[in-house]
Amino acid sequence: MLSLRERQKQRRRYRIFSTAIALFREKGFQETTATDIAKASHVSRGTCFKYYAYKEAVLLDFGAQMLAELREGAMGELAKGEPPLDVLHRLWERLAEVSERERALLSPLAYEFLNPDPERAKAAFEALLLGDLVADILRPLKLRKRLREDMSLERISRSLADVYLLSFLRWAAYVPGRSLREEMMKFLDLLMEGAISREIRRTKITRVSSAVRAEN
Repeated sequence: MLSLRERQKQRRRYRIFSTAIALFREKGFQETTATDIAKASHVSRGTCFKYYAYKEAVLLDFGAQMLAELREGAMGELAKGEPPLDVLHRLWERLAEVSERERALLSPLAYEFLNPDPERAKAAFEALLLGDLVADILRPLKLRKRLREDMSLERISRSLADVYLLSFLRWAAYVPGRSLREEMMKFLDLLMEGAISREIRRTKITRVSSAVRAEN
């Protein structure tokens, strides 16, 4: 059970977090300063930096919460017996939807993965484990040998997470008027086609060829 001091620290951290997110949405991320956050949270700048050493650290918590909600939905679907690939496609659709809606907050967050400071880049990867979520969804396929044997589940899953990141960054920077969902689904299908077991792909091709011959 948490002590009174720990509960007070949790409440203070949440107050700083929720205040910062509200300011980012109201004023813009770049326009909001640490002083703005501290003043609106009724704490000193020093206290603010004690909980969040830089503004983007607030976004790490925001992204982690978003990912936790997506994980809950995906794991619930798997528990009900939904096919893993269907669960993955729905996850991608929800991820595209929230990414479009929260573009102003997720854009600076996404660039943290590319931060030249290795400690900050590492903090981003450790806070936002999209690859781990994808791995949990695809694990049943790996166990049934429906995924390639020459690639680890971790490599396949992290590659999918990397493609999401690059797709989002390109969309946010250059073509926000287009549908992020269409872009993400296109690349998901492309990568999953390469991740599926070669034996299963050959079986599918054989079935298609047989069907074509039967029609002719």
